[in-house]
Amino acid sequence: MEVNYLNQVVLGNSIKSYLLFFGIILFGLILKRLFSKIISKFFFTLFKRFSKEIKIDTFLELLVKPIEFLITIIFLYVAINQLSYPLDVIVFKRITTQPIYTITVIDVIDKVFLFLTIISAFRILLRTVDFIAHVFAYRASLTESKTDDQMVPFLRELSKIVAIVLGVFVVMGMVFNMNVATIIAGLGIGGLAIALAAQDTLQNLLGSFTIFADKPFVVGDLVNVAGYDGVIEKVGFRSTLLRTMDKTLVVIPNKKMIDSPLENLTLRNLRRVKFNVGVLYGTHPKVIRKISEEITAYIQTHKETTQDDTLVTFDSFGDSSLNIQVLYFIEIVDYTIYMKIKEEINYKVMDLVLENGAEFAFPSKTLYHEFGSKGIPLQKID
Repeated sequence: MEVNYLNQVVLGNSIKSYLLFFGIILFGLILKRLFSKIISKFFFTLFKRFSKEIKIDTFLELLVKPIEFLITIIFLYVAINQLSYPLDVIVFKRITTQPIYTITVIDVIDKVFLFLTIISAFRILLRTVDFIAHVFAYRASLTESKTDDQMVPFLRELSKIVAIVLGVFVVMGMVFNMNVATIIAGLGIGGLAIALAAQDTLQNLLGSFTIFADKPFVVGDLVNVAGYDGVIEKVGFRSTLLRTMDKTLVVIPNKKMIDSPLENLTLRNLRRVKFNVGVLYGTHPKVIRKISEEITAYIQTHKETTQDDTLVTFDSFGDSSLNIQVLYFIEIVDYTIYMKIKEEINYKVMDLVLENGAEFAFPSKTLYHEFGSKGIPLQKID
């Protein structure tokens, strides 16, 4: 009786088939996470020698969910194949001499699941690329050179683009039964039109390769380009990301990065400081000479400045001041430290001027009011 009950047919399928359908789905939902972790750990053993520095948690975080999705698709496909379908055949008639083209329901289901399986497989491939890039990025962070830090993200993106293009061709060939070789040949014919339409994009792409070949800068360098001062954060296929001193993010096309004059501020070994100290007219020459000598002595003995390049001179007679020019170089390249040293020296210069009894000049005018026919100035106003 029990066997007969399981063999009863409802909507074209036996109760046993329905039980198998729901049982397989339930089994897959319960165990998909376990299976996914087991498969991920097995894959990690293949990369273990390559990635000794990286913990397995990073690998599992990248691959568990894509593998879990693939396992779900497989269980769902097996479950659906336990059922029969009310529509055995869908017929599409062509008004040609060719035979009638027919598609069964199971064919449609097979194509859908094949499509999802291919997508899942390439998704796992992309996550694997991310993991390999993560390993290389970690190794690059241990080296002094910043070139490898710049290359790793670029090669990761390039590998993922190649994988996506390959995935598209696989889907077109296996799911839609297209002739991939013919499509590739057709792309060769239409390549010129695509190149003309995407001329700027191609120029930016070539610009990225030029940047990697010439290495005018690397990630982390402070540069001045296109009117912006900032630190290079990333070099992509189309553009370069620049973090300015105001902490804003500027996106500059790679073509502009190689066509515009670029000043790599990180590569300089010194920072020059030049300014004028203006004292009042009437300051004695001996005082000016003493101020110049004391400023020179202080800067030359400062541990962060160069001794031979320091120059402090009585430079010019200004409109409202006697100008002492101060020129020196700071060996620290870091911008924040440079500003602190510059501030320290500026304060000392102010102290030396005031200690010698001199006063700082500021823009001023003297007006004379004349009275009488002889033109004798009777009143002077400063």
